[in-house]
Amino acid sequence: MIKNQQDFINKIHLIISVCIVVPVAFVYGFNPNSQFNIQLNTIDEHNFFKAIMGLYLGFSALWVLGILKKEFLKTALVTNIVFMLGLGIGRLLSLFLDGSPTFGFQFGAFAELFLGLYGAWVFSKYYKKP
Repeated sequence: MIKNQQDFINKIHLIISVCIVVPVAFVYGFNPNSQFNIQLNTIDEHNFFKAIMGLYLGFSALWVLGILKKEFLKTALVTNIVFMLGLGIGRLLSLFLDGSPTFGFQFGAFAELFLGLYGAWVFSKYYKKP
């Protein structure tokens, strides 16, 4: 788990990511219209959001492994960077092409970009070549 201050700095964004992504996964999977302006009308749409839920939970499990076991930390860092920056850049693209979303998605874009960049900073510091 977390052994010292440096370990905390290296893993805090993974902990934050898990604490946010897991609840969002269940909302996406079971009741997206409760928190977002999303109306699912077909079985295919429900299936798509359940798949997104599974993807989010799968990545979260990998990040938990990275928090708990040193041998998974590098993989957890890389996947968190790709996951967060991918979502954040996609949201920025949507902002420019589609217009301004609700506050929750705006905040999500900021948080995803921040967590992705923080992860990249940790990765570059933790795995820099001598």
